[in-house]
Amino acid sequence: MQVIFARRARTPDGWKQNVRITCKGGVISTIEPDSTAQADDTRVDTLLPSLANLHSHSFQRAMAGMTEFRAAGKDSFWTWRDLMYRFVEHISPEQYQAIAALTFMEMQEAGYASVGEFHYVHNQHGGQHYDNQAELSEQVFAAACQTGIGLTHLPVLYSYGGADKAELNGGQMRFGNSVETYATLVESIRKSAEQTLPVDTCVGIAPHSLRATCPEDLAQVLHLAQDKPIHIHIAEQPKEVSDIQAWLGARPVEWLLANTPVSDQWCLIHATHMTGAETQNMARSGAIAGLCPITEANLGDGPFNGVAFLANDGAFGVGSDSNVCISLSEELRTLEYSQRLRDLGRNVIIPGEGSVGDVLYLGAATGGAKALNRNAGRIETGALADLVAIDSTSPALCALREDQLLDGLCFAANGTVVTDLWSAGRHQVQSGHHINRDQIVTSYKAAMSDLLASI
Repeated sequence: MQVIFARRARTPDGWKQNVRITCKGGVISTIEPDSTAQADDTRVDTLLPSLANLHSHSFQRAMAGMTEFRAAGKDSFWTWRDLMYRFVEHISPEQYQAIAALTFMEMQEAGYASVGEFHYVHNQHGGQHYDNQAELSEQVFAAACQTGIGLTHLPVLYSYGGADKAELNGGQMRFGNSVETYATLVESIRKSAEQTLPVDTCVGIAPHSLRATCPEDLAQVLHLAQDKPIHIHIAEQPKEVSDIQAWLGARPVEWLLANTPVSDQWCLIHATHMTGAETQNMARSGAIAGLCPITEANLGDGPFNGVAFLANDGAFGVGSDSNVCISLSEELRTLEYSQRLRDLGRNVIIPGEGSVGDVLYLGAATGGAKALNRNAGRIETGALADLVAIDSTSPALCALREDQLLDGLCFAANGTVVTDLWSAGRHQVQSGHHINRDQIVTSYKAAMSDLLASI
């Protein structure tokens, strides 16, 4: 059992003062406002429900800064993808673990208590399976154990190199599985997770995209989800939209909604290029929009239809995707700023009047938890103790009223305001730093030295 005493805490009923929270078995058991701190309590300034990072490819963290040189011709998502494929061919299992551990640690220091790891690197160089088919997933598990982050693992079905069943080639060979080998992989991963990871761990499924699978295969694998999350990349790029339309006779989101049982079990990643009707229908389906604004800006994807989606009561969360920059506050403000740049206005994503920071932060907390199948995203008895503490006396926040703190966190602050973080009650960030930071950073630097020497 552990007890947290917060000068203030944001609950579903609003701000509460002098709040004493007891956690047992990773779950919030009591919440006592207007209390007095006891000697052994962990004291913090301002306590918030922590966000879930709902979409990550952790290995891409090792590429950050390597793809920002303009070569001859026009750079795009597709030229970036070619560089990523060449990079991923060289990563060893041990290096994968070190990279994932650093990525997860940085997420926690930024304020994320959990992660949806959209994991598609399964095979050896050239496409041969490891003797243990779940080898690389187990490296992710080891990184999750080292960091204590809450993990929703999403093994990816990636069968084709592009729309209309194009063959896999190059770096894609490390991703490939048939429906049959994928089913075996998911079963193996779930057994391993049950044996090695905390009870708050979840293993869902992730058909990579319509272009990397096909309608028949997609229909066959959906039962593997059971009652766990289903995540899929969708409509990220105009070329993807046109390729799918030419092949399947409908735009990606249009086709998915018409041909699969999309519900709140689903998380549609990006969904950047949608018509008004698609936006409305996706919101009404209950599916979570998995938005990755920093990556979507970095890759030149374009802005999500956020204003229309929220106006139709759509649910959303945020993720760091390529992990080029892991910053919770920057992810949220980039989402709003993308809408402002498109619409030439201010404070535009919020339906009606009120605090934009509240809508962004609390909306992402609720939607992200739902997308990862975590009973979290709120400070409430019975919920997982996914909690983050920030310092309201920091220069970025000290001039703000209590009702402005989430606006300040989203638009004026950075990760340095995070003082503490709990992932299902595991107190992994203390005084602004992860408790295993030194070991994780040392291992990462050694892994990167070896990796770069092999490329």
